[in-house]
Amino acid sequence: MSVKTVPMSREGFNKLKAELEQLEMVEWPAIVDEIEKARAHGDLSENAEYHYAKDKQGQIDAKIRQIKDKIARAEIIERDELKGDQIAFGATVHVRNVDTDAEQTYQLVGPEETDVLSGKISISSPVGKALVGHAMGDVVEVQTPGGVRRLEITEIDW
Repeated sequence: MSVKTVPMSREGFNKLKAELEQLEMVEWPAIVDEIEKARAHGDLSENAEYHYAKDKQGQIDAKIRQIKDKIARAEIIERDELKGDQIAFGATVHVRNVDTDAEQTYQLVGPEETDVLSGKISISSPVGKALVGHAMGDVVEVQTPGGVRRLEITEIDW
């Protein structure tokens, strides 16, 4: 069984590492302290603060494990090394909706860096998957929740 890598930029990798450090160095010690304080209140079976803190500790622990897994499987793709005529990770793609003439710009990023409001979409999203491997002038069809969209690739930037 092969390990599925998680593509990401150096910036995305550093952001994950910073989030992990925040969780391990700040939030984990704080929740351990909360648990100790709640434990001091007596009967744990009816201690709402204790149960809340334990639940929160479980959430923090799960998030730490999730981030460590992504860091371990990270495939860092350096943006300054990207180029080519075909769309791949890191490309900024300008498209025109063939049916509506609406224009949009997307940057293909890893799942951890997705920010739809700033035009950063996951390379594994329906639009991202449809665009990968295509070149300027191609028209791709994308199945979206709102129906099929036909997008013409008008420009590719690196």
